[in-house]
Amino acid sequence: MNGHSFIEIGFGNLINVDRTIAIVGPDSSPIRRIVQDAKDRGAVIDASSGRKTRAVIIMDSEQIVMSALTPEELEQKMREAVSEQ
Repeated sequence: MNGHSFIEIGFGNLINVDRTIAIVGPDSSPIRRIVQDAKDRGAVIDASSGRKTRAVIIMDSEQIVMSALTPEELEQKMREAVSEQ
């Protein structure tokens, strides 16, 4: 994959680890505002397949990706992907 690290964020969806800025929980007011602003801009990718959003992934492209996996699960996947490089 051209030297890029990808992780699975649930339901067969992948993100590029190198383009990830932060992985946070969705429940705080500031994160809800960030998600709403991104929705207004059309910059939200919902990868939760209809499940409850348990993590919000902020990308360097100013897009927001919502996942049904927890931030802790995604952190573990990121650590594994980075250690494989």
